[in-house]
Amino acid sequence: MSKKEKNEENGIVRTFSSMGAFIAKNWQLILAFFLTFMAATAILWYDANTTETLASFAIEEYEVGQVADKTIYAKKSLPEDVQYPVAIEKGEKVIRKGFPITEEEFFKLQKMADSPLYIDYRAFWDKILYLVLVAVLWIVLFNPVLLKRRIEIKEVILECVLFILVFFTTSFGMKSAIFQNPYTLPVMIPSVFSAFLIAILFGQTSALFFSILLSLGVLGASSFQIVPTLFTLAVCVSASRIVMKIERRIDMVFASLMQAVLNVVFIVFLKVMFNSDFNDAVFICPGIAFNGFLSGILVLGFLTPLESIMNTASVFRLMDLSDQNAPVLRKLLLTASGTHQHCMMVAQLAENACKEIGANALLARVGSYYHDIGKMEHPEYFTENNIDTANKHTDLNPSLSVSVIKSHVKIGVEKAYQLRLPKQIIDIIAEHHGNSLITYFYNKAKEKDENVNPEDYSYIGNPPSTKESAVVMLADVCEAACKSLEKPTAQRLEKFIQDLINKKIESGQLDNSALTFGELTKIRDTFVRILAAYYHGRIKYQNQKDPDATGDSEAEKSEKDKSFTSEKDKSQSSEVKADSTKSEKQEKE
Repeated sequence: MSKKEKNEENGIVRTFSSMGAFIAKNWQLILAFFLTFMAATAILWYDANTTETLASFAIEEYEVGQVADKTIYAKKSLPEDVQYPVAIEKGEKVIRKGFPITEEEFFKLQKMADSPLYIDYRAFWDKILYLVLVAVLWIVLFNPVLLKRRIEIKEVILECVLFILVFFTTSFGMKSAIFQNPYTLPVMIPSVFSAFLIAILFGQTSALFFSILLSLGVLGASSFQIVPTLFTLAVCVSASRIVMKIERRIDMVFASLMQAVLNVVFIVFLKVMFNSDFNDAVFICPGIAFNGFLSGILVLGFLTPLESIMNTASVFRLMDLSDQNAPVLRKLLLTASGTHQHCMMVAQLAENACKEIGANALLARVGSYYHDIGKMEHPEYFTENNIDTANKHTDLNPSLSVSVIKSHVKIGVEKAYQLRLPKQIIDIIAEHHGNSLITYFYNKAKEKDENVNPEDYSYIGNPPSTKESAVVMLADVCEAACKSLEKPTAQRLEKFIQDLINKKIESGQLDNSALTFGELTKIRDTFVRILAAYYHGRIKYQNQKDPDATGDSEAEKSEKDKSFTSEKDKSQSSEVKADSTKSEKQEKE
């Protein structure tokens, strides 16, 4: 075998090996897409079997007395039945080109069109090809580059189920006489319901991309009618945007009312744009409004089980986790009060910084609450909890101390899995130190041994992979370090925090977080503003004393004696004066 042939063979082997590795890694996603595609194909097959088309032409294009423009042969034999008491033989000329269509021939055409044995295969395969293009667009939109994160299998499954639901209802609606009108069809399409669910459970970006796919699905299922397609796109985008501001479950009711109004506005706008009459507005407007309102109410019912099953970081789930009466947070307060106070301050810093850069502020706040829950196992080994006790690390070897410090991340992740916290929260716990060096103990170890390995004194986690995780990391290190800063003025804080951020950049901790330098500047300014207000000075009151003083000074004792003597003299003088007055009164009597 020549060298060229060997290279070609090796190339083929590598190609199949890469394909095998890709399939093994993404088999769940591939299976979900395949099942969705097969379900959509089944719906199209049902549609093709129940559509009155013949030889790729609609039966409405023919009528009695019309001169046929082509000859149509019967491909299958059809016996007589109750509805069509006429038989058709295979190979029979049903109509002949150039001859008028008789009533009997038109009756046979109708029989062939209604028969499931006659399918418009060209239209069927056209829609299959269209579904393939939609699937390709689905893969392009939900890739990690555009989505800014790797999509999870649970999100794909829910989107596939909702897509099939919308696709089926659209196809079914086209078979009904009530909903065949392009303006009445949207009344029964659950597009708002789908957009609400995806936006709340997986975020606005996913909802916007899914809105595009849903509208394209409606386009294919409605025989490429533009009105229901544009309406679906408009209501899905508006629904995705509305729910991003809600924080309580009761807010969904108000969001539903707002969406109901927008649904009516959109359908009226489309009627005006396409110059349609408003004769059917009495049915369409209430129906469209009811669709929007009912979608929000149904979402409230479906959210609780879906949040539990999928374990997502939805806004309602995060609000529940932010409750300070949660058992784990109360335990943190009781067992490691210093750590609890640190977490509260980190949460305030991270939340405000994320608001400035447009990240998920609620996720950052809740992640900050839980990022140090691993310290509950050994709270005495962390300085923020050593208020009245000696530092436990004083008599420990640096290697032992660093193992205890590093373990709080691993223990925190294990506790998070036990509590079934959302993956986004677990990622923040695992990444809030990244793989950074624990410099204090590394320097102590280096004093004893110059050849100490830095990796032995580094955290074993991964650098932050999201903006929220990176902001929590920066808030954590800045809050802890600024406590040791003397005279924490705004200018000194700004310089100090900038140095801390620069060290994280230089060590590569922020490489995967997608934070820009402009966003880092906003984060620094936010930290400085909050910490400067937190460490502000106060005036000293005149009689303020040092609580560490054991007794009064000699001068203070002298002043107290003088004050006591003066008060005593005044008292005696008052008593003498009172006695004199009393005696004078007795003499007069």
